[in-house]
Amino acid sequence: MHRFFMTTTRATDTVAPPTPSAERPPRPAATIVVVRDGADGIEVLLSRRAERGDHNSGAWVFPGGIVDPGDRQSHDCCAGLDDAAASARLGLPANGLDYYIAAVRECFEESGLLFATDASGELVGLHDELGTRLAAWRGPLHRNERVLGDMCREFGLTLALDRLAYLSHWLTPLARPKRFDTRFFIAAAPLSQTAAFDGTEMVEQLWLRPSAALARANELKLMTPTQKTLELVGRYDKVDALLAWARAPREVALIMPRVANGKQGMRPVLPDEPAFAELGRIDPAGHGSGCYDIQVGMPVRLSPRLIRVSAGNGSMMTGPGTNTYLLGGGATNEWAVIDPGPHDEAHIEAILAAAPGPIRWIFATHTHKDHSPASAPLKARTGATVHGRVADHPEWQDDTFAPDVHLRGGERFELPGPDGQPTTLRAIHTPGHASNHVCYLLEEEKLLFTGDHVMQLSTVVINPPDGDMRAYIASLRELAELDLTWLAPGHGFLMEQPQRAMQAIVAHRLKREAKVLDALRALGPADAETLLARVYDDVKPQLLAMAMRSLRAHLHKLRDDGIARERDGRWDASGS
Repeated sequence: MHRFFMTTTRATDTVAPPTPSAERPPRPAATIVVVRDGADGIEVLLSRRAERGDHNSGAWVFPGGIVDPGDRQSHDCCAGLDDAAASARLGLPANGLDYYIAAVRECFEESGLLFATDASGELVGLHDELGTRLAAWRGPLHRNERVLGDMCREFGLTLALDRLAYLSHWLTPLARPKRFDTRFFIAAAPLSQTAAFDGTEMVEQLWLRPSAALARANELKLMTPTQKTLELVGRYDKVDALLAWARAPREVALIMPRVANGKQGMRPVLPDEPAFAELGRIDPAGHGSGCYDIQVGMPVRLSPRLIRVSAGNGSMMTGPGTNTYLLGGGATNEWAVIDPGPHDEAHIEAILAAAPGPIRWIFATHTHKDHSPASAPLKARTGATVHGRVADHPEWQDDTFAPDVHLRGGERFELPGPDGQPTTLRAIHTPGHASNHVCYLLEEEKLLFTGDHVMQLSTVVINPPDGDMRAYIASLRELAELDLTWLAPGHGFLMEQPQRAMQAIVAHRLKREAKVLDALRALGPADAETLLARVYDDVKPQLLAMAMRSLRAHLHKLRDDGIARERDGRWDASGS
């Protein structure tokens, strides 16, 4: 007889992430983004790498390369920055100055631009005899026959490191055969010099506006850090404004893309992309085994006890589609389903195919038509017991949902787990998006299945009367007090930093509420349509119908809080 029971014990074990394979240590490198003011805005110097048979061959890049041991021999030729200050700026214990020197050296080797001053303190000009003599050093420097300090001492030059501003920090993904820990700097091009590619490492050169370079991204073969840097530079119209931003006190975060597969083939995934956090969880060694897009019907193993299958019902309302989660395993190899999704035969078959063993239990977060309708046919196929709540109001609900176990919130269920460990699921009633909404906490992994209470890349629609903005915000605040590590939303990828995500939603809702109240004071008494145009003036026209639902939810909250009132379909602020 299979056992499934509620328990009052609290599980505290956490799941250790997979151990990464031996990592190839990255080599320190430096890159300098050289910019100038052009007739139509900022221009950036880009050069095409020679064909070397590697990943970067033929790519258009900024000047840069490896930090050489000889760069440390040039410290005495630097001005405007010492090693202590450079290291502090780069977040290093020592030798930060080497990166600045390497950036200047590589720029001179590859592009012929030299950030150095003469005895007068002015940047050197390279259009005279001195320029010719200095140019003869580019080859020996490139071949590591001499160091930059030797050249400076011979000609009485000082490296003008104060002309460089620290821009960004990139680390090559783990999956790449060659890895670099690269510090990006930015500087205005010396007016008294003309860039000239070396013909060895660089075989072509262009000054381009960032927008023009990005428009030719495929033709020019722009690597990910180059593209993102061009996007950043392209936000500014003038070099002075760009450098002022770069020099201002700010945190420069490390960016290490993660490699994954998907509809566009294998490519780097950046921290601002939806899949980034999940890829770090399921592929910590960077083998590229994860996907950067949601693929319909494809099971994704999220942990030894957790699998996700996504339905093919993607839309403006459902994002990439509804997620169904399978939870369980262990000696009995029995599984629970969280949110079986829409009544779609292909999705039901995908769930059954993804389940490693028999499905015994079904849990619904709520009964909107993209989350629960597959409960009945899945129960008919498996005999599973259905758990959930019935909504207080029938509008927009799945009227076929008939739970065998009606949840109140607070129930804890012990499911089978891997390696003889329990898998403990706690039900938490979270009204707001829907009156019957339930989130489920996987205690062993501190992972919360959020249904539609928290969505990725979008705020949820609160649709009265079943949706309740006041209850929604209260539920979010309650969840933010839990000890959580991951969110498993009903749409999208796993999300990290749960508290930050929920606090951001509350802040967004309260900011919108303040905008509603301002509109009431300025326009009231006013009907909802008039208020909508004022409060949601930042929303695309095709989304206004959904925004109207949330506006009504905000108005009802303000009414219940005693701040707004309604008379004959027109709203104003109480006391106004």
